[in-house]
Amino acid sequence: MKISGLQKVSLVDFDGHISATIFTRGCNFACPYCHNSRLVKGIDDIIPENEVLEYLEKRKNVLDSVVISGGEPTLNPDLPAFIKEIKDMGYKIKLDTNGTNLSMLKNLIENQLIDYVAMDIKNSIEKYNTTTNTNTHWNIKDTIEYIMNCGIDYEFRTTLIKQYHTREDITKIAELIKGAKKLFLQKFVDNENCLQSGLDPIDKDTAEQFASILRKNIYNTYLRGY
Repeated sequence: MKISGLQKVSLVDFDGHISATIFTRGCNFACPYCHNSRLVKGIDDIIPENEVLEYLEKRKNVLDSVVISGGEPTLNPDLPAFIKEIKDMGYKIKLDTNGTNLSMLKNLIENQLIDYVAMDIKNSIEKYNTTTNTNTHWNIKDTIEYIMNCGIDYEFRTTLIKQYHTREDITKIAELIKGAKKLFLQKFVDNENCLQSGLDPIDKDTAEQFASILRKNIYNTYLRGY
């Protein structure tokens, strides 16, 4: 596993749980507003896998879950084996993913290796490539459909950027994930770790308007960070 970050204790990354958060190196997206630019660029040091596992073994009476984030964790072919070692310690697992590796996600869910999945919805399908700085047609729709019907708990989340998200985009997202269990609209906070500087958050009033549009199709739509 290419691990480049470990937050030893978190009370906010997995609602209702005391977690450790593992950050994997590398991503197949390059979203300008990404806060983990060093992970995307692969310039942080690698943390030995055994060090992470040893920490989790020592803390299993304090922590109850592990969040695996990134970067994009599903790019690691040994992810299932790594998660199994953590599950065998008794931890619940939350996976943060961009949804591009459906085969890996199916592997993890069908083998009961994860308990919760959070998938980022970057934008309307028409603007996915411009929002993620990629030129590939991703199977985002298939992944969304799978997550909504796979039987484990999940959430979708969209980070709102003034330069990237319009009312029309939000209306299309509402159709894209119609009937979803839960959606969070996240406030963007600029910092020196973003891939691109000069981006702007969407103000709270506009975010509330977007949430109202989305609630017509996704009843449980919430603001996060506002």
